[in-house]
Amino acid sequence: MTKIASIDVGLKRIGVAICLAREIVTPQNAILRKNRNQAARDVDSFLKEWEIDTLVVGIPKGGESEDEMTRRIEHFVSLLEFDGLKEYQDEYGSSVEAKQMMQGVTRQKKDGKVDSMAAKIILERWLCKIPRQMQQ
Repeated sequence: MTKIASIDVGLKRIGVAICLAREIVTPQNAILRKNRNQAARDVDSFLKEWEIDTLVVGIPKGGESEDEMTRRIEHFVSLLEFDGLKEYQDEYGSSVEAKQMMQGVTRQKKDGKVDSMAAKIILERWLCKIPRQMQQ
């Protein structure tokens, strides 16, 4: 079984989710981002701890700031020491969807729960589009 993680890279927090068993995606505690080098180290530690094989990175498609955000996210990913497979998945609307899903469950605190729920959505979208044999 391939161990897969996803990240939703933000300026203040990085949402994180994992898939260790077929089609079950679990949001994890978000990584607080003080600066990009610290955040990259923390993401690397997370990926090593869970022995992740594939990293799915949310990237915005469409919208005014697509090029700028894509450049920033790709730069952040280049700072990672992770040598597994890196995949990019459209994250468009994942944060809005995550906020809607969590309405009433949690007050909109800045604790990263919404960010990690967005990472969960990104990973679920990616899993839906890849062949089932790759998930095993």
